[in-house]
Amino acid sequence: MKFNRMGQTDEFISELCLGTMTYGTQTPEDDAFRQMDLAVDQGINIFDTAEMYPVNPISKETQGDSERIIGKWLKKSGQRDKVLIATKVAGDGMRLIRNGAPISSKTIPEAVDASLRLLQTDYIDLYQLHWPNRGSYMFRQNWTYNPTSQNRDETLDNMEDVLSCLDGLIKEGKIRYIGLSNESAWGTSQWLRVADEKNLPRMQILQNEYSLLCRLFDLDLGELSHNEKVGLLSYSPLAAGLLTGKYQGGKTVPAGSRMSIVAQMGGRATPRVWPAIEAYNEVAQKYGVDLPLLALAWCRYRFFMASAIFGATTYDQLTYLLTSTKISLSEDCLEDIDRVQKSHPMPF
Repeated sequence: MKFNRMGQTDEFISELCLGTMTYGTQTPEDDAFRQMDLAVDQGINIFDTAEMYPVNPISKETQGDSERIIGKWLKKSGQRDKVLIATKVAGDGMRLIRNGAPISSKTIPEAVDASLRLLQTDYIDLYQLHWPNRGSYMFRQNWTYNPTSQNRDETLDNMEDVLSCLDGLIKEGKIRYIGLSNESAWGTSQWLRVADEKNLPRMQILQNEYSLLCRLFDLDLGELSHNEKVGLLSYSPLAAGLLTGKYQGGKTVPAGSRMSIVAQMGGRATPRVWPAIEAYNEVAQKYGVDLPLLALAWCRYRFFMASAIFGATTYDQLTYLLTSTKISLSEDCLEDIDRVQKSHPMPF
């Protein structure tokens, strides 16, 4: 297992981060416990969750169950000192939580205390803002994104308000580090600028979607990541399961899989995605690697990658995906991957 520095902190996190957003819906508690045991045993030292999890489906009845299951495992296992717990405060538009109230100094303390109770811990290692108040181009909104309704002064005032609140929580010992999710290059740069100017805590991580099929991070955000030392904690490196190949070629959708619950895979299941997956699968076959293992191993070669969040519905799936850490990709393989990217850019 490779480890990368988390932002400008002294923490080093494993190249793979265990995602837990199915814990409590698709993944029952006993299997989740086995997964967390295995992850730690194999060297993973960071788990990611959120106050709104689990998903597939999201519901008021299950909201918070992922944190609750992690909390039970932390208490039972006694391994709190071996893992960094990353969780997120829900943002504007996540209507099941606080009726969609925007992230502010009014909502964060309540959210932090609720997460601490569910996680059965005294502190959160990495606290992330799940969704910008002003909106985001993530989740396929890049095709129609229009920021002209944003108010710059309001955004910057909110950033100072939020950072001041987080600063207080860090000083109380409830949070150690902070990060962003679903943010843009401009947004991230402003969070950093406000922090520097006001002597407030710095965002250390940016959690955005990134995979062979979604490479929005490659350009402006990649440049920002390198120069500002804000690493990518990527989600959906297997494109919500599309890069496992299990949906390819008109196969029957497996019962209990994400596609059986969310047919369009959050807008990812487009006509253009299937030939792109097939092209990547041909590369994988050429080099004797399974496609999902290729997709996870490839993340390690991206210069801005801090860790790739991957989830597994079952313990057996997790066992298989962990073997990706033993795979090395040649320069020829990486060049072939880039050639496919040029032929099939952003297929969803």
